[in-house]
Amino acid sequence: MQEQTIDCKTACVNGCVLGDKCPNLEYKQESAKFIEETSLDRMLEIAEERLRKKMSEPPKWVLPED
Repeated sequence: MQEQTIDCKTACVNGCVLGDKCPNLEYKQESAKFIEETSLDRMLEIAEERLRKKMSEPPKWVLPED
């Protein structure tokens, strides 16, 4: 049987479409553990820290190729 490859970032927005055949089940377990062990307040702190870091970075310019 050939392993299915999909773009999980777009295909699984509303939940995993491959179920038990998903090649990324290890990440599902890590995510569930993180959610279970981390308070919502701590998750918000992490998000705020990342946002502050991103806002303090210099802008990244994308110039079209000539």
